[in-house]
Amino acid sequence: MAHWYDHAIIYQIYPKSFQDSNGDGVGDLNGIRKRIPYLKNLGVNAVWLNPVFVSPQVDNGYDVSNYFAIDPHMGTMEDMENLIKDLHKAGIHLIMDLVLNHTSDQHPWFQDAIKNPDSLYRDYYIFAGHDGKRPNNWGSFFGGSVWEPDPAGTGQSYFHLFDKRMPDLNWKNPEVRHAMLEVAEYWLKKGIDGLRLDAFIHIGKADLRQNYPTGDGDVNKPIVAEPFFANLPQVQEWMRPFCEQIKQDYPDTLLLGEAASASVNLAVDYTTKRNHLMDSVITFRYFTDDDSNCDQRFSKQYQPKKLDLTAFKQNQVVWQQTLAGVSQPTLYWNNHDMARLATRVARTQTQAKSLAMLMYLQRGIPVIYYGEELGLKNLHFTSADQFEDQTVAPWLKDAEKVLSKDAALAMVSETHKLPARGPMPWDATENHGFSEVKPWITGIKQDDACVANEINDTTSMFNFYKELLELKKEALFQIGTYYMISTDKNSYVYQRDLHDESAIVAVSLSDQKTTVEIPAGYTVATLKAGEYQLTNEKLTLMPYAGVVLKKEN
Repeated sequence: MAHWYDHAIIYQIYPKSFQDSNGDGVGDLNGIRKRIPYLKNLGVNAVWLNPVFVSPQVDNGYDVSNYFAIDPHMGTMEDMENLIKDLHKAGIHLIMDLVLNHTSDQHPWFQDAIKNPDSLYRDYYIFAGHDGKRPNNWGSFFGGSVWEPDPAGTGQSYFHLFDKRMPDLNWKNPEVRHAMLEVAEYWLKKGIDGLRLDAFIHIGKADLRQNYPTGDGDVNKPIVAEPFFANLPQVQEWMRPFCEQIKQDYPDTLLLGEAASASVNLAVDYTTKRNHLMDSVITFRYFTDDDSNCDQRFSKQYQPKKLDLTAFKQNQVVWQQTLAGVSQPTLYWNNHDMARLATRVARTQTQAKSLAMLMYLQRGIPVIYYGEELGLKNLHFTSADQFEDQTVAPWLKDAEKVLSKDAALAMVSETHKLPARGPMPWDATENHGFSEVKPWITGIKQDDACVANEINDTTSMFNFYKELLELKKEALFQIGTYYMISTDKNSYVYQRDLHDESAIVAVSLSDQKTTVEIPAGYTVATLKAGEYQLTNEKLTLMPYAGVVLKKEN
């Protein structure tokens, strides 16, 4: 059975930062509705929204306190229903972000659990330990222990893999599994077309008595014991009935799982049809850093690092070849959890265009982060507080023994995820056409990109993305086979084939002129970034240039 998402081109919108419609400095649903013509013009056919549920905003909406209501900053339920309707009229599908692993501590379930130790909802969460002692030495992704003392004073602790105000749900409890299915089906009944299943790989936990061994044997020092709470067998056991029921009731739903640390073989398990789980997963395994140029005098955590080009090619081809005939990989350069492409990797507009060509014409589902199509860069923050991250201040203190305060802040701004969530720049006015007032997130803008300047410029990044996405819609780049041609680390070349059609995508990864050998017959250029020369089977690419070549019919 064919599905709409077999040909999906997804545009990720961080709702708080896309368009403010009511003058409060926060993007909202009606702001997105206003910009539907822009999305249609760009050429995407699906939108993924980061969470818009009621939330205290400890983690920008990933801490949900009511799954059945829209956060007032985002709008109303009527606004959401109108957004779904208007997107569909424009031929655009809507994917919502569903947080499965945890809730806010303000959720009524958790509030009842801590007010009444005999509550039905006590078992909706993970409580363990006694007499104020932590059950184990596992560490939180957000720093410190995964255990926080029970506010009810029982002597137990509750489990939180992320912020302490985001307690993990107990998926061992069948009632929890049923409740989260009810949430999913509530929104599918509203007419949404897909779900991004946030952090689903963490719903299973190992034996809570088990400490993670450390070299010094110190069980009081928390350590991120990821093998004990990521990709455990229970994940598939519990997710299978969830996914099967959704597919039975809403067969055309895209289930896109966030499988951050999953290996490619786990990605096969999560997406192969016989397992009745996801349609595709988002991995964080694509990008390997080269930290050989880092300053050894202070922590590497927020130092900018180059992309290890050989490892990147290896990662990409392994995911491409392993998932062939199984599922479509997701194709992305950036998202809300990482620095932007134009800050992290691309040094020039030509390079950014070529890298987009390289990534999105591979086999798979493009996921484009809002503003990427403009060449948007990270904001520059001027104080540690702006990062809203407890790990930044200690790092800055360490780095400032070697660097100036400004240089250290510039490093964090280049590498941290929050500066990648700046307001969408619609024009060159003070607030960039995003809002009539100061936006919820501010910083020094590192580029002059904006829609008004780019939309009518035929050489702009925006119009390059338009051409690229139009090319991506061709059957050759949707369902054609993929074969990477062997080259050195200075170039990335692959071939797509479908019946009697064939194309070569060739991109320079170097700041020097690069020559590669390609098969004979590829002479028709359908898309290019920068300059190239083709003589017989020798293709010379200028620094960071890229080209798509097809055979003459």
